[in-house]
Amino acid sequence: MTHRWTRKAALSFILLFGAVNLFADMTYEGARSITGQFLGSLGANGLLVSTIAGFGELLGYTLRLASGRWADRSRLYWPITIVGYVVQMASVPALALIGNWPMAALLILLERVGRATRNPPRDVMLAEAGEQTGRGWAFGVNEALDQLGALIGPLVVAGLLARQESYRLAFAVLAIPAVATLTLVSGARLIYPNAGQASHGTNAGGGDTYPSGFWWYLAATSLIGFGLADFSLIAFHFSKAQSVAIQWIPVFYALAMAAGGFGSLIIGNLFDRIGLIILIPVTVVVSAYAPLAFFGGFTAAMIGVVLWGIGVGAHESVMQAAVAQMISQDRLGSAYGLFGAAFGVAWFVGSVAMGALYDYSIPTAVWLAVTTQLISIVPLIVAVRMQVRSRSEI
Repeated sequence: MTHRWTRKAALSFILLFGAVNLFADMTYEGARSITGQFLGSLGANGLLVSTIAGFGELLGYTLRLASGRWADRSRLYWPITIVGYVVQMASVPALALIGNWPMAALLILLERVGRATRNPPRDVMLAEAGEQTGRGWAFGVNEALDQLGALIGPLVVAGLLARQESYRLAFAVLAIPAVATLTLVSGARLIYPNAGQASHGTNAGGGDTYPSGFWWYLAATSLIGFGLADFSLIAFHFSKAQSVAIQWIPVFYALAMAAGGFGSLIIGNLFDRIGLIILIPVTVVVSAYAPLAFFGGFTAAMIGVVLWGIGVGAHESVMQAAVAQMISQDRLGSAYGLFGAAFGVAWFVGSVAMGALYDYSIPTAVWLAVTTQLISIVPLIVAVRMQVRSRSEI
């Protein structure tokens, strides 16, 4: 069954899914703001914290390859999306019942598996609706509402920790936005049952292979992912170095999420106007996050975390919108899966490398983060040129 979006329906769908992800981010980003410290309190060291976080990101991205292909072949966009949300939302409150780091690690990984399952089919539906509003804007608004939830969740956790230093209580309270998430996504399914079913012609990304620009773009974003330390390692450093008090760490994370959300709106609009080139100056600025976060005192660390948040927000908004411009609708789920898998492998390898280096030489870990971010500009420039050339040939 085919489905055509009106602009009003597309806008409503985008905002409704933004609300879904607002509560979802309240849940899992609230949890992620304290998982580094939580694992440390259960006996994990820096390498374990970084490896668990990195492997979680690996699963959270590589499994999108299977989820995306499954969605493309089956067209079961809604069922796959809902299963992913259920798994993800159930994993976070369950951490309140855990008393050792291996079991905590298992639930942290399961939360990432849920996110991996629901993201590709969800992004296909958002990209489809975004044709009526501008895809940069659609993903930017969705990311902004995501990050609003990611701002509120850690602040709630910070408030709970300030009153009572109990990680378990914080995880238990996060069951409230988890239930709200599942309620809203079920409502979205009832209101827009045919989302993802629109019929589209093949664009420049069609055929049996992906366009060359996609591969250059994939290389660039993989390097960016390699250089983005997981926040668990950053939080672990703040706690170990005592550069940021424990009750302020979730607040810093909330600031990062707010910066990512606000930045995604601006960068998304600029993407719709000038294209992929907007990511070049963004990448240069974001590369400064590591020295500020790992070498600086309270203020410098805060600025570094804000830049880190902008980098994450750019990936979740503009980078997703760009893939939708390069690839045809019928293969978009698979493209999102491949894109996520490559990014996840890079993030995992980078997280493990930085975690191992951190235990021996913090300056070397910082140098690795900055260098890979800056190197990514080279394939990004090539991707921009190919995109411009492709548009000129249409």
